[in-house]
Amino acid sequence: MITAKNLTRSYGSVIAVDDVSFEIGEGEIVGLLGHNGAGKTTIMKMLTGFIEPDKGSVTINGYDVQTERSLAQSYIGYLPENCPLYHEMTVVEFLDYAAELKGVPDNSRAVAIKDAIIATELTDRATEPIANLSRGYRQRVGVAQAILNNPKIVILDEPTNGLDPSQIRHMRSLIKWLARNATVIVSTHILQEVSAICGRVIIINAGKLALDSTLADLRRGARLRLATNAKKDAIEPVISGLNLVKKVEMLPPLGKANVYGLVLNGYAAEEVAPKIARAINDSGFELISLYPEQRDLETVFAEITAGGDGRGAAHV
Repeated sequence: MITAKNLTRSYGSVIAVDDVSFEIGEGEIVGLLGHNGAGKTTIMKMLTGFIEPDKGSVTINGYDVQTERSLAQSYIGYLPENCPLYHEMTVVEFLDYAAELKGVPDNSRAVAIKDAIIATELTDRATEPIANLSRGYRQRVGVAQAILNNPKIVILDEPTNGLDPSQIRHMRSLIKWLARNATVIVSTHILQEVSAICGRVIIINAGKLALDSTLADLRRGARLRLATNAKKDAIEPVISGLNLVKKVEMLPPLGKANVYGLVLNGYAAEEVAPKIARAINDSGFELISLYPEQRDLETVFAEITAGGDGRGAAHV
C-alpha cells in the first residue's frame, strides 16, 4: 500500500528527515514512534502530499504522491496533529464541508457523514458548535473528517495527545475498528499507545530510521545473556568461532560471575543457545546461566534514543 524510498527533508540548516525508507502493507497497524522533534510529522506530511521531499519518493497503492497526488490522496484519510477545525460550525456542518473538499459525491454524502458520526460516537454532539466541544470530542471530529471518504489508509498524527484516560480508551477502540478495513499509521511519542494497538513499530531518531520491526519480533529479543567464570578475552573467541553471534558485550557482573550480552547474528535464540552452551562446556569453562533477554518497547526505545535527537526541535 505504501512505499517510502530515501525520504529526505530539511528546514533551512535542520535536516528533519534523513534518507528514510520503509514499506507498509495492507491491513497493518503501524506505530511511527519517536521523541517530539524526531521527524515523525514531517514524514506524515510527505506521505500525504502536504509537503514534498527534498529527495526520495512516496507511492500510495502504486501512485506517486508527487506526480499523481490527487489519485494517491484519494486513498488516504489524515488526522494532523493539530487538526484545523472551524469552531463556529456545528459538527455536521464541518463534516459536510470536509466531505465536499474530499470530493465525496452529493448522492452519498449524507450517508458518509452519518457513518463517520456513528463510528466516532458523535451522534449526541452532531448539531453542537465545535467551539462547545471538549478536546476529546474535537479529536473525534478530526477522525470523522479523516474517514469520510472511506479511505484504505488512515494516518493519525498524535491522536491521543491531550486526551484523558477514558478518551484514550475510546480512541484505541476506534483505531482498532478502523484497522478492520484500512491500513493505519499512528504517529506518536507515547510508547503505551504503540504497545496497546500496533503490530509493528517504526522508530525515528534524529530524522533517521532507527528500527523497523514487528512487536512480536522485538519482544523475542536478539540477545542472549550469559553468565560464566570465563573472562572476556577467553570466552569471546570460543563464541565468535561459532559464527552465530556478531558481538559480545560486557555487562555488569553477577557476584563472582562475568556477565555478557550476546548479540545474535540473525539466528533464533532457541537455535543458538544449545550450541553456545556446548562450546562453553567443551572449552572447560563454567556455565552459570544462559537465557534470552526479554526486551520490551520501552527498553528498545531507551537504547535507541539514549543520545537524544541533538536538534532540540519541537514539532518537526
